[in-house]
Amino acid sequence: MAHRQRTRRSAVQREEVDSGTVELLADPDRSRAWTLLLDGIPQSHVDLDDPCYLDFEYVRRLGHVADLAAPPGKPLQALHLGGGGLTLPRYIASTRPRSTQQVVELDAALVALVRRTLPLERTWRIRIRTGDAREVLSRAPEDAFDLVISDAYAGSRTPAHLTSVEFVSSAARVLRSDGLFAANVADGAPLAFARAQAATLRAVLPEVCLIADPGVLRGRRFGNLILVGGRVEPPVAALTRMAAADPFPGRVLYGSELTKFIAGAAPVTDATARPSPNPPSGIF
Repeated sequence: MAHRQRTRRSAVQREEVDSGTVELLADPDRSRAWTLLLDGIPQSHVDLDDPCYLDFEYVRRLGHVADLAAPPGKPLQALHLGGGGLTLPRYIASTRPRSTQQVVELDAALVALVRRTLPLERTWRIRIRTGDAREVLSRAPEDAFDLVISDAYAGSRTPAHLTSVEFVSSAARVLRSDGLFAANVADGAPLAFARAQAATLRAVLPEVCLIADPGVLRGRRFGNLILVGGRVEPPVAALTRMAAADPFPGRVLYGSELTKFIAGAAPVTDATARPSPNPPSGIF
C-alpha cells in the first residue's frame, strides 16, 4: 500500500475482485505503465516496458533490500507475502535472472486480473499461490529463502495475524542463515504500531534496521516504514547510501538509534496483535 497521490486519468478497467473494486489507471507519464487501486487505495504501480522502474517510495526501498540480499546478478530464492500487481517480483526477475520466486496472494480474482491485464514474462520463474499469507508460510520448507518480504494488506491495514512474534518466527524458520526478512509497515504519529513492530522483529531476529522518510520518523505525516531483519547484520551502510539517494531521501536506523526509536515498546504476540492503524481520511 502506498501513501502517495497521483494525477488520475480515466480508468482503463474497473472490476470487482474478492476483496473489493479494482481500478487500473494509466500512468500519464509512461506509455505502458499502470497504477492498480483497490477500493480507491493505491496498491501497485507496474511499468510493463521497464520492470526495473519502481514508482512508489516504499517499493524502491524494498528494491534496495533485494539489491543487497546477494551479490549483484546472483539469482535469489524469494518469498513475497502479498502480491498486488507483482511489482517487486517483476523487479527481481529483471535484475536477477533465473531467480525463483513464490508469491502468496489471498485474492484469487485479483491474481487472475493481474495475469490477464499485466502479464508476466514467460521466462520469469514466478509462482503465485492463492491463500492466507501466514497459512501458506507455515507450510513452506525450512531454510529455503534468501529473502522474505511481508507486504500484505486488507484494504489499507496490515492484518493483525501478520504482526506478531509468532508470525515473524514462522518467516525466520524459512530463511537461510544469511537471509533477510523485510516488512512494509504503515503508521503515523505517535508511531506506536511501528515501534512495536520493530520490537517484534528484534525479538526474533537479532539484527534489525529500519528505513523511513525523516518526516514519517518525526511523526509529521502518515507513511511507510521498512523493517529489515536477519541473523547477520543487514547491509546498513549500503542501505543508508541508497536511501539517501532516493528522490524522497530516507534515513536508516540501526543499533542504538533503533533502540531509541523503539523506546521500550513491547513485542506483539498473537494474543495482543491488532491491525495496523487506519490512515488519515483523505490521504489518498
